[in-house]
Amino acid sequence: MAGKRFIVEIGTGIDLHGEDATKAACRAVRDAISRNCLCGIVEIMGIQDLNALEVQIVVAVPRPQDVDLDRVMAEAPIGRKTCRAVEGGMIVKGLCVAQFGSDCDQILVANAAITVFVEK
Repeated sequence: MAGKRFIVEIGTGIDLHGEDATKAACRAVRDAISRNCLCGIVEIMGIQDLNALEVQIVVAVPRPQDVDLDRVMAEAPIGRKTCRAVEGGMIVKGLCVAQFGSDCDQILVANAAITVFVEK
C-alpha cells in the first residue's frame, strides 16, 4: 500500500439459517460501510476519482475457504479493492425452521474490517 489509512470501519454479518459464510461476510461488509460518509476525501483532500482509492477488505469467518471473495468485494461500491478471508467469526446453535431447509440450526457470524487508503 503506497497510501495512508484514511478510515478503518468494522462490521458484523450473520447467516441465521444455512451457515453461508459468503452471505454473512457480505452482510458484514455492508454493515461496516453503512455507517460512514467519506466526505473528507472529497471536500478536504480534493480527491474526485473515488475509484482511485485503495479499499482493503478482511473478513473473519469460521471456514475462510468457503467465502466467495469476488461477491464480498462487490459489496464495496468504490475503489481498487482487495479482499481476503481469515479464520474467525463464530458458529452458535440456533433454531432450525423447516421452511428454511433441513439441518439449518447453526448461526454463522462473520466480522469485516474495511480500510480505505489515500495517496500521501
